[in-house]
Amino acid sequence: MRATAVRRTALAASAAALALLATACGGSSDADAKGGKDEKGAANGSSSAPEAPAKALTAAELETATLAQGDVKGTKITKAGPADEVPADGVKADKEACLPVAHAMYGVAQKDAVATTKRKVIDEPKADGKKSLEDVAKGEGADAFKDAFNLTSTFVALTSYEGTAGPDTFAALKKAAAECAGGFTATVANTPTKVASITEEKVTGGDEAAAWTVTSEDDGETAPFKLVALRKGSSVATFFAFNLAAAGGDVKFEVPAEVVAAQDKKLA
Repeated sequence: MRATAVRRTALAASAAALALLATACGGSSDADAKGGKDEKGAANGSSSAPEAPAKALTAAELETATLAQGDVKGTKITKAGPADEVPADGVKADKEACLPVAHAMYGVAQKDAVATTKRKVIDEPKADGKKSLEDVAKGEGADAFKDAFNLTSTFVALTSYEGTAGPDTFAALKKAAAECAGGFTATVANTPTKVASITEEKVTGGDEAAAWTVTSEDDGETAPFKLVALRKGSSVATFFAFNLAAAGGDVKFEVPAEVVAAQDKKLA
């Protein structure tokens, strides 16, 4: 890809990333706790539901089970701050069936949530990187862009639920992703973001897990995101990841498997 095309794509991808990730990575305040109740509801016959409701983790227990610095090698892990909190009613979708996907993209907890924690997991720049951001600013080509921006940023929201709400939340997200494969438009703070397509990816972990590539479109340019859902017991973790260099087309962007595996391990 020519340098001019790379920079143009980068600008478009940045716009998409700001619409989808900037708000999400600011995130909701940590530990939106409602209490530690654990015996509400019963299995509703859903194929994804456990035979008996799992005990919901309290806010303190969830905090212990949440990713922390050092859990994922080569990354910086920080708490999401309260400045850009996204309430459930602040996320809308032009197709109601797609709302669970929009909520997962922004880390919004669903009904019967007990507590939520949110983290940003960002790749550390590689020490052997050949190019810097200054090289990109000088317009030194596609290699400079790829080297400087080949870093993945993942927003992780971990929520514990009462009764069967955890399995139900996971099942609703899978259903929505399938029904909305052809795309939809999500709106947050009156800013619309067009999702052009949703395609299934492979991922493992927890009692059940699912992953997708969510392709956003802005002014004719597209950018890929990775969305992962992991359920263990009554807790559900969602991961929303973006790699700016991947928007240039020269970097293969994978599901953040190491981040998912690390969260899965802490929930064990």
